[in-house]
Amino acid sequence: MSLRLAMAGAHDPGAGRVAYAPGECNIGPAEIARRRRLGHASALVTAAALVTLLLADAPAWTRLLLFFPAATAAAGYLQAAFRFCADYGWRGVFNFGRAGHQRTTAVTDLAARRADRQKAVLIAAGSAAVGAAVAVLALLA
Repeated sequence: MSLRLAMAGAHDPGAGRVAYAPGECNIGPAEIARRRRLGHASALVTAAALVTLLLADAPAWTRLLLFFPAATAAAGYLQAAFRFCADYGWRGVFNFGRAGHQRTTAVTDLAARRADRQKAVLIAAGSAAVGAAVAVLALLA
């Protein structure tokens, strides 16, 4: 497989995974599944917290705290959808093996690292926007 195809995220039939592509893809199937599970768990925490706060008749402002689990859920789902870990992008590493930070490979190309950081910022901003929207909607509930 040529470097150009690998950098574009072309499938590598021998490995059964997608290759690293700067600013586009820095995690494989195990890491994607891990982030999807984070999204599911955080979405459940958000819903349970909202129900608890409403049933407990807690002050309305406390619903703004839903920002945190909602933003975490959004981060998990966005990272899974984009096949891109924001933390890995910020740190300049990627992983297509088993899930976990101990199995990462460093990105050495400066342009690739810059593209990865830009994607990481985009994911963080999107997660914060979703968290804020959920918090404001919960405040109005």
